[in-house]
Amino acid sequence: MTAIRNVGLAISLLVPLVVSACASVENIGPELALGIPPPSDERPQDEPVALGKLHYAVGDYGLSERYFRAAVEANPNSSQAWLGLAASYDRLRRFDLAERAYERLLKLEGRSAVVLNNLGYHEMLKGNLKRAHALLLEAARLDPGNGNVQANLVLLDTWQRGEAL
Repeated sequence: MTAIRNVGLAISLLVPLVVSACASVENIGPELALGIPPPSDERPQDEPVALGKLHYAVGDYGLSERYFRAAVEANPNSSQAWLGLAASYDRLRRFDLAERAYERLLKLEGRSAVVLNNLGYHEMLKGNLKRAHALLLEAARLDPGNGNVQANLVLLDTWQRGEAL
């Protein structure tokens, strides 16, 4: 229980940093929406997801992948775990594995703004800018006020014009 409380404390301290980073288009990656909620309880099965989010937030994508993978193995119906795993694979440039994780996530969550945003970012990383644009526009239609989607649309526009970040 103490370890879980410590993880919760660490996450609560990182949330303001992550939120401020998500507002910046200059940081590639934070636009992937992992949605770090405050811990609502102390269930042991939440610990790998919390640790995955913590490592993702500080840019340690290898460890975040490890914890998210453990989380989906323990709970194959955890949308948060699949979302984190897919985003971690993207950051590790393991697009084949990310696509499998997104397929599973789509079956669990459907075409939500968060999922479509992350898929759009995934397609940007792969260089499929037209597909990325379509996915991000669909996400924007579902959630017009989503800052992550808007940041990714700006980032995509920058990439399409060939401007350096």
